[in-house]
Amino acid sequence: MTFNFAPQIVPAGAPFNDAQRAWLNRFFAEELLKHAPPAVAPVPAPPTEDESTPWHDPAMALEERMALAAQRPVRWRLMAAMAQQDCGQCGTSCADYSKLIFEQAEPRLNLCAPGGKATARMLKSLVEEMGGGVIDPEEIAAKAAAAPKGDHDVRLGYSREHPVRARFISRARLNAEGSEKQTFHIEIDLDGSGIEYAVGDSLGVLPKNDPELADAIITAIDVPADFPIAGEPFRQVLIERMSLGAAPDALFQFISYLTGGERRRLAKALSRGEDPDGDAAHLDVLGALQKFTGIRPDPEALIEVLEPLQPRLYSISSSPRTNAGRVSLTVDTVRYEALGRERRGVASTFLGDRIESGGEVLVYVQKAHNFALPQSGDTPIIMVGPGTGVAPFRAFLHQRMASEARGPAWLFFGHQREAHDFFYRDEWEMFKARGVLTNLSTAWSREGAHKVYVQHRIEQAGPELWQWLQRGSHFYVCGDAKKMAKDVERALEAVAAAHGGMSAEAARGYLADLKAAGRYQADVY
Repeated sequence: MTFNFAPQIVPAGAPFNDAQRAWLNRFFAEELLKHAPPAVAPVPAPPTEDESTPWHDPAMALEERMALAAQRPVRWRLMAAMAQQDCGQCGTSCADYSKLIFEQAEPRLNLCAPGGKATARMLKSLVEEMGGGVIDPEEIAAKAAAAPKGDHDVRLGYSREHPVRARFISRARLNAEGSEKQTFHIEIDLDGSGIEYAVGDSLGVLPKNDPELADAIITAIDVPADFPIAGEPFRQVLIERMSLGAAPDALFQFISYLTGGERRRLAKALSRGEDPDGDAAHLDVLGALQKFTGIRPDPEALIEVLEPLQPRLYSISSSPRTNAGRVSLTVDTVRYEALGRERRGVASTFLGDRIESGGEVLVYVQKAHNFALPQSGDTPIIMVGPGTGVAPFRAFLHQRMASEARGPAWLFFGHQREAHDFFYRDEWEMFKARGVLTNLSTAWSREGAHKVYVQHRIEQAGPELWQWLQRGSHFYVCGDAKKMAKDVERALEAVAAAHGGMSAEAARGYLADLKAAGRYQADVY
């Protein structure tokens, strides 16, 4: 190698002339170069992890969400498996619940109630992928117990783990006779419970199962109702502790051990999420036991493969300013036919049918995730709440009336028929008379030749609605996450495009900006 420069290795004061010194400098430089360690390439900075969550959309199917997260690390795929409603059923948000599972600080994989069995199955497969094998519930539970609790609220009455006792006061049907629905205004006494709530919060209710359903299960497996389970009668455990809804995969796996031949193959297929007979979606615990008639499982073993009874969340429809010491809910009673038998919603029929006035109910407050009135009572508000989705907006208006807020308010309400399903009509008229409610727009889907929904009224009111938005209005939507909430978003984008002179892409950006600024808030389920 030849140098085109003279590195200064030989000191200037050494007894050599300039030519000798230049030659020696080149010689020593070449020798040093021969023995130098190989050059090390600079280590590139690790790539910044993509923290966007394009799957955070409750209207998106599980398969679509998982496809969007397919190339992401498992912690993001855990989040994609959630129902993305941030409903609080799990006790926190979708992002935080999945983070707890990833950190092995949460062993329960069935807390995402809206996601149901599909979410639980996906979470189980992802957790097994994380561990490289089968889940060890005891190990995960030990890690969860040792994990720091962070900001988790451990006060009595403020989490699903720490409910308090309250007293059921009353129920009043909101539908007129002839309605296809049964919806109730529920009042619960919080006096002595030690809990407080704010408008926008939800109330968690720990219901009890229908005793008739528990008795049918006891009959199906032909065991004594008082068989002891950890010191409690089997029947009581079924009513108060266990989920008797959708049959869990573990139940079918258990049944496969008690049967043989074709019935064993069927039970194993059902435990894998397959549906050989086309009825898996309708199999609750009783239905599963009746499908495999004649099995006689040990009651204690049966309890071990069932899932715990989960609380239900309801948007609070009252304000503590006008309903001191009480809380009210707006509850649709769920009833439907499946496989020749009437099915009943656990909490909705508990509140709507079974619990008596003065009866005890376990409750807790689930604080709202970014769903609250503006700080200033002068800020205009637009509220979209069809059906029971109107619940938090009744609370909002009671709160605004009590605080003498001066800002205008607009409510979009919809249901099937005006004569049968106009919830709280007298109250809306009272709010209008007092200047608390400025505009009331209604939509009735079973009247006339065409179905009219709240999103249609939003588009029809476009010019005035756009003016309200330009004045800084906050926009709220509450109700069905799968279709209604998405339709409302599209209607709002259409208003922005038509009356704001925007392209479709700019209108989507406008909606995103409203969300980022806290001016578009949703409580969907």
